[in-house]
Amino acid sequence: MYHQILHDTKKRGIEVGDVKLNLKQMMAAKNTSVDGLTKGVEFLFKKNNVEYVKGTAAFSGEHEVKVNLIDGDQRTLRGKNIIIATGSEATPFPGLKIDEKKVVTSTGAIALEEVPKKMVVIGGGIIGLEMGSVWSRLGADVTVVEYLGQIGGPGMDAEISKSSQKILQKQGMKFKLNTKVLSGDTSGENVKIEVEAAKGGKAETLEADVVLVAIGRRAYTAGLGLENIGLETDNKGRLVIDQEYRTKHPHIRVIGDCTFGPMLAHKAEEEAVAAIEYITKGYGHVNYNAIPSVMYTHPEVAWVGQNEAELKEAGVKYKTGTFPFSANSRAKTNLETDGMVKFIADAETDRILGVHIVGTSAGELIAEGVLAVEYGASSEDVARTSHAHPTLSEAFKEAAMATYSKAIHF
Repeated sequence: MYHQILHDTKKRGIEVGDVKLNLKQMMAAKNTSVDGLTKGVEFLFKKNNVEYVKGTAAFSGEHEVKVNLIDGDQRTLRGKNIIIATGSEATPFPGLKIDEKKVVTSTGAIALEEVPKKMVVIGGGIIGLEMGSVWSRLGADVTVVEYLGQIGGPGMDAEISKSSQKILQKQGMKFKLNTKVLSGDTSGENVKIEVEAAKGGKAETLEADVVLVAIGRRAYTAGLGLENIGLETDNKGRLVIDQEYRTKHPHIRVIGDCTFGPMLAHKAEEEAVAAIEYITKGYGHVNYNAIPSVMYTHPEVAWVGQNEAELKEAGVKYKTGTFPFSANSRAKTNLETDGMVKFIADAETDRILGVHIVGTSAGELIAEGVLAVEYGASSEDVARTSHAHPTLSEAFKEAAMATYSKAIHF
């Protein structure tokens, strides 16, 4: 909103005088939201008769965990079935000590006490772009350093990634792709980061008030006492499970970030339901090809299913169709025309293999794509489905039309 008032409202006929950012109040509003959400979970615990034990736990036996309570006491819990859902933590960068002040993870990035003059983001994946995008729109000079040749990580379709990068650059963010970080120096007032081309070349030093380390996340299993019961982890520290989320001890199951798959809250939620169903009913299911990903920049990026690179690698013949928001009546009226909707469908059967969106409300629009992939819909199915006018969802329909035959309005 702050960025929009500074750069956008005049075009909409709204002239605003002296605009100031009250970061302290903004952070207070953020904390109120977080507090409300966590208290909501505690309410659901009480409503469903779930005992909430606050503390850190470690296995002391195959059916037993010892909990160091936050009030200083200790308690032992026993269970017929145990689910591990300890999540993940930010992966540290060798040689850079995280203090959550000058060198921060996403945890520190959402709690800075002032807008940095300069911020360097190490890692151009989703978290780095989300946090960098926020501080850029609040006035920071943000440079993203990414080892790969595209932003958004390997899951993001290359065409969508390029479109997203152009939009973020237009907002003021800078990118150094195909670039590796060699070292960091925090001894001075500013942090100095030495970088060079990924394939080798002349080194360059970047200076920043704040450096955000966003090179990924790793399973959080430290202190669980896994060695006490012989549980195994793979070379990435993730707990090893079978298709029913069971460890080598069948009554101990694992879900979420601390095991395989994308590190997404909604993926963990689906796994939790499936794991409980396996325990109570003997069966459960998660369609991992229909798990959406959303990058909460402005505008958003969202996708579900496969991208072009993945299909090429698998040797799958496919066809694509795109529709730009610049040709969508709602987007044009709202002056939010950046981005597009892209469909990827099987060349022979027309079955939708992937949907990729960059633009306003992409995170909401992708739900239709998830449903289409889940039910094995074709691009023709979506193209022949009526979508209300004027809505952004018409761009979704038109992209499907472009894939199946031809878009009408572009």
